[in-house]
Amino acid sequence: MLKESSQKTNKKKLSLLMTVMIAPIALSYMLFYWGAPSTSVNYGELIKVEQALPDVVLHKTNGEAFNIGQLRGKWVMLVVDSGECGKLCREQLYYMRQVRLMQNKKMDRIERVWLIDDNKTPKNDIKEDFKGTIFINAQESKLLKEIPAKVSQHDHIYIIDPIGNLMMRFPKDIDPAKMAKDIKRLLKVSRIG
Repeated sequence: MLKESSQKTNKKKLSLLMTVMIAPIALSYMLFYWGAPSTSVNYGELIKVEQALPDVVLHKTNGEAFNIGQLRGKWVMLVVDSGECGKLCREQLYYMRQVRLMQNKKMDRIERVWLIDDNKTPKNDIKEDFKGTIFINAQESKLLKEIPAKVSQHDHIYIIDPIGNLMMRFPKDIDPAKMAKDIKRLLKVSRIG
């Protein structure tokens, strides 16, 4: 009886040992053939960096001269839209403001920019609601031509890194919590800005 129980225990130990040894191999085959989890941890779509954005002279809506190089050393959230600023534009400006505020002590490392791609002037209530955003007249500028879009530049919120590279864009139907998480991660790993 004792010999039988000892044999059963040994068989259980052997089975457990074999399972522990085979499991990683079986798991690796399963992942290889049925797809490994995505290696991307970011929500925003990375944009291939060809070169830094052109440092052209533009003008703010108040007439003051401005060039994108003035923002070097800061992370920039950028939208492109008409000066009329419809529903999507207002949402994007709102999300940029809120995501910046969510960064707490690090929010000073972030600037918000709205490139106005037509000759329309934003209404005063928009300027008041989104105070702190830099409003730039960019109609027909070389800078606008350098900003890629899947369908329309109006669909995205873009991220420019502290050395002037356009490096990420967020989708049209944005999830601000996921966007905030990406920005937080960028601020954490960045030594610049």
